[in-house]
Amino acid sequence: MTNNTLLENNILELRRGVIVLAVLSQLGEEQYGYSLLKLLSDQGLELDQGTLYPLLRRLESQGLLESVWKLEEARPRRYYVISAAGKEILPQLKNEWAGIIAMMDRILAR
Repeated sequence: MTNNTLLENNILELRRGVIVLAVLSQLGEEQYGYSLLKLLSDQGLELDQGTLYPLLRRLESQGLLESVWKLEEARPRRYYVISAAGKEILPQLKNEWAGIIAMMDRILAR
């Protein structure tokens, strides 16, 4: 395995840990999958559809998201929005994330 491959694999592993927080934080307003991909991409978080759509289904099955089908531009789209349960845990996840950042800052400063 080359160093570039190792680096890419480890970067992907680091990003996996933040995807749930990133997705929940962007669904205060309804988004369909592609619009959410674009929104995250515009903010620097590149995801592929094969990562996002299973995550959206999992978060919905956990009760953290709600979805509704809408017919727009002659084709149905599934729109997602954060649920009441998602709104309840999002601040807790943000606090945990802030703690992780502070801890890693301390560790990496040594």
